[in-house]
Amino acid sequence: MLDRRLEQVSKRHLELGEVLSSGRGLTGDEVAKLSKEYAELTPLARAIEAYRKIADEAKDLAALADDPASDTEMRKLASAELEEIKARLPALEHELKLLLLPKDAADEKNAILEVRAGTGGEEAALFAGDLLRMYQRYAEKRGWRFELMSLSETGIGGTKEAIATIGGKGAYARLKFESGVHRVQRVPVTEAGGRIHTSAATVAVLPEVEEVDIKIDEKDLRIDVFRSSGPGGQSVNTTDSAVRITHLPTGLVVSQQDEKSQHKNKAKALKVLRARLYERERQARDAERSAQRREQVGSGDRSERIRTYNFPQNRVTDHRINLTLYSLDQVLNGEGLDGLIDALITDDQSRLLAEQA
Repeated sequence: MLDRRLEQVSKRHLELGEVLSSGRGLTGDEVAKLSKEYAELTPLARAIEAYRKIADEAKDLAALADDPASDTEMRKLASAELEEIKARLPALEHELKLLLLPKDAADEKNAILEVRAGTGGEEAALFAGDLLRMYQRYAEKRGWRFELMSLSETGIGGTKEAIATIGGKGAYARLKFESGVHRVQRVPVTEAGGRIHTSAATVAVLPEVEEVDIKIDEKDLRIDVFRSSGPGGQSVNTTDSAVRITHLPTGLVVSQQDEKSQHKNKAKALKVLRARLYERERQARDAERSAQRREQVGSGDRSERIRTYNFPQNRVTDHRINLTLYSLDQVLNGEGLDGLIDALITDDQSRLLAEQA
């Protein structure tokens, strides 16, 4: 089955190369579409070529090692080299299988990050602020663009709700595993008795989508405008620049008031709405596809607790893969987050490979 799939990929890559080289009869859009497919297949085609070269070499060495007409020393050398190649083949085959896995269409997109305080009052809001800073530092570490779209804070520096866009290669592909409930265990700064409290914040990571990705009919929207307000409800703007958009078919509501311009607030709100509608459709498709194996892997619902941050023990535990790291400080400063994300990606790849088997 693997050989047949590899042959299909190689043949398609060759065909695309020939079509693009000639360029005859292609429109600009067709050239762009085929070029994208060709670029996506090229790493796999090269890996297939390398795999086949080594596999052919192994066959030649096996024939030489078994050839009674060859002298004894030559057969020994061939046998030793064959063993070395055989040891390399499983890793190459595994790499090919990973490259053949179905791609998430949203992986190449930028991400929209939403962080909200959950249960736990002021402490939950302080923790939500910690998470927001963690993702900002992580984005900076990877050279991604981090832009805060809206921020609602508490009186002592906590974060009630924040929405940000994160742009850069692999942003959504890596951050999508962060969606869920994050739980913290620590002694709050507001706690005089030194008792450890448990509180939570929720994180949602959505792919940033363009108008071409998902169409929104104007008649499906109710747009309300109102005056922006700051902490405590005082007016911070004398014009009706804040925007609230309700998507009537789904009931989704997005508000935006950080900009002084009503037009800019509307554009930002529509960007978030598109992302939420796109993710809603993706989740519906995923739920349909994974219904038969839900009892094995869980529902994947965002309401599930995914991670616990225990400050007294400097411990972070990801409950989805039962991974515990004793480097909470490094995780929160963005340096140690890759350790968790890499492990989650590996686990996801293993699950997909098992489904393909």
